[in-house]
Amino acid sequence: MRALLSPEPPSISYLTPTRTTKPRSIFHWKIQTSLRFSAGNGNCSIRPRSMCLNVKSALDSATIDQLGLPESEIRNPSVSPSYRSWKLPKPNQTVLDAQARVCTGPTQTKPLGEEQALKVLDTILRSVAYSQMLGLGSMNGFQLFKVLDPSSWYWCIYVLSSHFNCFEVLRFPRSEKKMSKEEQEISLQYKGKDKPEDAAKCAERKMLDRKSMPLKTQTALSLLSLSLFSAKGELKDQEEVSKAQLGAFFAGMTIRANAFPEATQWSDGERCAMNKFWPLLVRVLPPDVLFIADPEGSIMGIGGSAGPHYVGNGPSEMRLVGALREVLAGGHLGYEEVQGVLRDVLPLKLEDKKSAGVSESLLSAFLIGQRMNRETDRELKAYCLAFDDELGSQPVADVRSLTHYGEPYDGNTRYFRSTLFVAAVRSCYSESCLLHGVEWMPPKGGITEEQMLKFMGANTQLSPLQAKKLLEDDEELVNLFWFRIKASNITKGQQHSIIGLREHIKKRPPLATSEKVQQLVRAQGREAIIAGFFHEGYEEPLLMLMRRRGVHSGLVVKGEEGALSMTTKLRSVNASKGLPVNYCSGFRSLSATSALELDGVSRENFNIVINAKDYGFEPTDTPRTDRSVSRNIELGLAALRGEKGPAYDRIVLNAGIADHLLGCDGAEDIFSALDRAREAIDSGKALDRLLNYIKISHKMK
Repeated sequence: MRALLSPEPPSISYLTPTRTTKPRSIFHWKIQTSLRFSAGNGNCSIRPRSMCLNVKSALDSATIDQLGLPESEIRNPSVSPSYRSWKLPKPNQTVLDAQARVCTGPTQTKPLGEEQALKVLDTILRSVAYSQMLGLGSMNGFQLFKVLDPSSWYWCIYVLSSHFNCFEVLRFPRSEKKMSKEEQEISLQYKGKDKPEDAAKCAERKMLDRKSMPLKTQTALSLLSLSLFSAKGELKDQEEVSKAQLGAFFAGMTIRANAFPEATQWSDGERCAMNKFWPLLVRVLPPDVLFIADPEGSIMGIGGSAGPHYVGNGPSEMRLVGALREVLAGGHLGYEEVQGVLRDVLPLKLEDKKSAGVSESLLSAFLIGQRMNRETDRELKAYCLAFDDELGSQPVADVRSLTHYGEPYDGNTRYFRSTLFVAAVRSCYSESCLLHGVEWMPPKGGITEEQMLKFMGANTQLSPLQAKKLLEDDEELVNLFWFRIKASNITKGQQHSIIGLREHIKKRPPLATSEKVQQLVRAQGREAIIAGFFHEGYEEPLLMLMRRRGVHSGLVVKGEEGALSMTTKLRSVNASKGLPVNYCSGFRSLSATSALELDGVSRENFNIVINAKDYGFEPTDTPRTDRSVSRNIELGLAALRGEKGPAYDRIVLNAGIADHLLGCDGAEDIFSALDRAREAIDSGKALDRLLNYIKISHKMK
């Protein structure tokens, strides 16, 4: 540690690359075929050439022979978006863009301008009304159907309203015979409007100035106007606004109104837009969304009685509503409260359109609301327990040392992701590494280790018991293997089931923090956890969760894109405020005693910003991958072949720094640790370990 905190100038030997034999050409990238790959349900399947995604990378026959795998098992998807399951419904982009601004923290939130707010609320109104017209649901007492050609002016609106306590049919033919007074009044307003678009504009003007109209007339006018709006086709080429989006968006607006500082509360434009649209929205939004938008009846004015009286349907939803009232007010929950809610709602049962008996709107509001309020330690502990309860007792591997890597599950979208190759290097000197995650995860939907391993033909469907066996396998030497495991395989679908919901929430929920500190396999020897983070303030909560796990060492890294990859690039003068990239914080035990047994005195805490130049690395820009799985693999394999450059330097830097900060044997001196990582690459051992893992992963039963 002292060597890292007070580095001495490196000697020439640290700056001179080790001479190696001629690099072995393992992968030759060439245009061979055009294919589409689907990653649904964990099975990558090849689709016909006519499909839209072109893959212009393939493995040559020599590589296939070296891996010892049949050509049919080599996976070749080229970009990370291809791993998104086609079964997941897409969110509405207009509302999703707004969620990115308003569903975040007290200081990061960016209020909407009036134009954007009007567009968002208009989109929500049209989407909900359109869904009702198609008979997709009955919301707030109304059910609408457009039954005739709009251009013919024959409309039939079925109104089921608690205001009337009856079932009425309002007709608008050219003839005014047999029309009620209210029907005649509305019909006159639209006379001469031969096109639905013209009628809709007229209806919109009338709706914004109708306070003096009788309630019955207002209702009929609103429903007709909503029908005309939908006839305009405003939602053409847009996705329906989902229930999860409605819950997340209105939760964000409510928390901002109730608890955020003045600078990030509602803007004047948002207030103006809501004043215009809320009288219409209150008539069509479902009760659970009305509750989320105004839980105590103190924000919107009109329709304010719905929120205070809403209790939900069934025991699970009633518990969720009770917890959500506190969250929407900007408050926090106890450990038992969060634990109870999560036990009720997870895993979701989205395949049959049910989510353990709770509304998707309520659940998305709960998840994003807790994130916006910044989770407390006790709340994060409850999220961790949600995974632990599903795991049960973890298998214990007979290995001397084991590092759990907690990369952000949603991957990288811009820069080289080095962790897979760093793990290959560290495994060469008995530092076993265990990686966990899922194949594709929003919001970024970037490159993950599982995608890369699948591309290269590895078996990624491993259980914890199989991982234990791999970690203990002595076939080549000791501790050669790590693994990438789908959380859905071992947590009964919790992560997998919530992937779609997370995409529609837009921002990362609390699960995104707790999932990075999982222990799917334990070790008899020393254990460490490394996790990446981006937003300042999450370093200590992550380290707290690591200490709770009882590991001997813990490390959080602010790498590029919030991942673990530290960079050799110099910090830009225009860098964003907050903690810089390459910031590290952590603890390590000075004895073999578990962290749970330490009294705090025998644990060394540290925080430091790594300047790669201090350790002999020339500043270089990080290679761009831009969601290309094949490009990321190409860079990593070239580095493991011994080709010097930015990718090589980053792998060495991340391996050596991790060894040193975690207190690994033989890494007391930082320069010795870096040299050891270089030797593992230049000797060819790291590449051999990677290829061997791919081959042996298929032998697990």
